[in-house]
Parts: sequence; structure tokens; C-alpha cells
Amino acid sequence: MSATMIGLDAFTSLRSGAIPARVSNHFTDDATGRPFDLRDEVLTTAMFEEIVGSSGAISRVTDQILKVAPFDATVLITGESGTGKELIARAIHKRSRRSRSVFTTMNCAATPTSLMAAELFGYERGAFTGANQRHAGRFEVANRGTIFLDEIGEMPIETQTALLRVLQEREFERVGGTHSIPVDVRVIAATNCDLPAAVRSGKFRLDLFYRLNVFPIHVPPLRERPQDILLLAKYFIGRYAAKLAKRIRRVEERTAQLLEGYHWPGNIRELQNVIERAMILCDSDTFFVEEAWLQLPLEEEASMGLQPSLLSQERELIEAALAETRGRIAGPDGAARRLGVPRTTLEYKIKNLRIDKYRFRIEARELSAKW
Repeated sequence: MSATMIGLDAFTSLRSGAIPARVSNHFTDDATGRPFDLRDEVLTTAMFEEIVGSSGAISRVTDQILKVAPFDATVLITGESGTGKELIARAIHKRSRRSRSVFTTMNCAATPTSLMAAELFGYERGAFTGANQRHAGRFEVANRGTIFLDEIGEMPIETQTALLRVLQEREFERVGGTHSIPVDVRVIAATNCDLPAAVRSGKFRLDLFYRLNVFPIHVPPLRERPQDILLLAKYFIGRYAAKLAKRIRRVEERTAQLLEGYHWPGNIRELQNVIERAMILCDSDTFFVEEAWLQLPLEEEASMGLQPSLLSQERELIEAALAETRGRIAGPDGAARRLGVPRTTLEYKIKNLRIDKYRFRIEARELSAKW
């Protein structure tokens, strides 16, 4: 491969701070062959509780984490898929007085609607077919700790009502139970959807939105913090170099240009996947990424001359899949699985095609009510 190479220090134009010391011995200086000393400033300039970045956008997020963490206020984290919302929630928990207690998570989109209440609040023996013994739910397990409810916008109305009671009264009942159980749990929720719009359409309770939105934190997409792209790339290179026992001495300059110039519709998760794939395929000490791996986002495809008829066909396919799955996107029976695409990709296309995914749930409920 005949391409310009740059050392990893020049790759991010930083003295240090991107890679934890535990993986620093996998990087050597391009000119001297000596290991980089990457231990300085790791936790002060570029990494905060595994949140990597030095941009103003991510610095504002870390400032908010530091301010809200010591208190028990409910936090609502918003942002696109793949921006690291769970990482933000974990950082809040780690900096809180509950840090020695349980941090438990539940993805509302991946949990079947019929099982969501049982998962959250537990159930008594005999509450339903197959309930052969009492089962503790996520809230009971997380007592004195923190529960992270990801994709809260996917929670059905009936479960929203039960969650509101927990937030207001600090108590709940197991499914099939008659006794109230007190609980001391901090709730952190996250969503990539427009909750105010869901409230206006009747899909999300207004009173629950206010209870969750005590302290909102918005995580910016990667395209709005471009100065962090190469820093994040260097961090992931270090992580996978250590994991795969590979030495990376330099980075192809074209790769740095590609990474920095790409739109990253899948955000940090997409960047991480690209870096991992490249590390697996890398058989030398030079890191590179194939341009074909970086797919143009939908609106850029359209601006480059994608025919409106093709966009219309794509819309029809997505809407048909949503209709078949009653609006469910994730999970084994979700639209993403039926279409054979990652959930984040489907979410991105739904957003850019301005498809109302919630109407398919309403139509499914109305159809069920008729029968």
C-alpha cells in the first residue's frame, strides 16, 4: 500500500489523553520506536468516566453530569442512537452517592409489551401462566441504586402509568400482588425520539414526561463534535489493539481524512464498529479503513441524484414492515430484523423519510379493539 502515513501522536494532534495507560504499550512512536507515554491528562483533558472528547459540546455534557450526579433528581437523556446515552447514565451513577449500589438497565424497545410490567415490578406466584414462583423485578433489585430505562419513548401507556406511581409515591406492586412495596431508586431515562411530539399525539403521558424531565441532558451527535472524531478513533484503536494483541505504529493519512470527513449517521457506535472491523483485518503496523465501509447517509444519497421513485419504494418497504410489526422496530419480531438492517440504520431512515412510526401502533390497537 503506497500511502502517506502519520504517527499516532500526530493523528490527533494531542500530547496525550486519549488512551488509558493499560493499552499504551501497544503504540510506538513512528520515528523513534519508543512507546508513547499516554498516561498524562487521561482523566482531565480527553476522558471523563470513559466519555472521550475535548470539544465544547461534550464538555457541556460532562459539566451537567458533575452538577446533577450528587443529587437524586430524575434525569432524561436525549440524543440520536449511538451517541452514548447509557455511558452518560453510568457516569451519573458512578459519581452519585448510590455508586456502591446496583446499576441496572432495561431497554424498553427490546422488551415485549406483555412482559414489561413483570420485568420492571416483578410478579407473584400464579400471576400468569408460567409464573411458578415469586420473581423480583428491576426496581426491587435496584433498591438504593439506579435504574436506567433506555428508549423510554417505546414504553406502552399502561406501563407508563405504573412508572408514574413509582416516581410519585416511591412504591409499586408486583404483577398479581396486592401489597405495596416501598422502593428507593434513582431513575435515569433515555430516548432518541421526540417525546414532546409523542405527548402531543397521545402516545406518551404528559405528567410522566414532566416527572422524567427534571434534569434534561442532550448528547450531541458525532457530526456536531467533529474535533472529537480522531480522538475517539485513537481511543478505539487502543482498545482493540490491546484486545487483539496487535501493535499499531502509524495511521494512513487518507484514513484520518476519511474518518474526519464522514457524516457518521450511526454516531459513536458506528465509529467503534468501523475501527473494530479495521483492526481485525489489519495485518501490519499501519492502521487503515476502507472507504467503502463508510456509507453515505440517506439525505446525501438523495442530493447526489437518487431518484425520487427509489426513495418512495424505500418508504413503502419500511412502512409495510412497520405495519406488520405494529410499529415495533427492535427485537426478534421488529421491523429492523424483517428488513435485514441494523436498528440504528432503520431509525435513521425513518427520521429522514419523516415516517410516523407511532401511527402503526395506534392503528394496531384500533384494529384489535374492533375485533
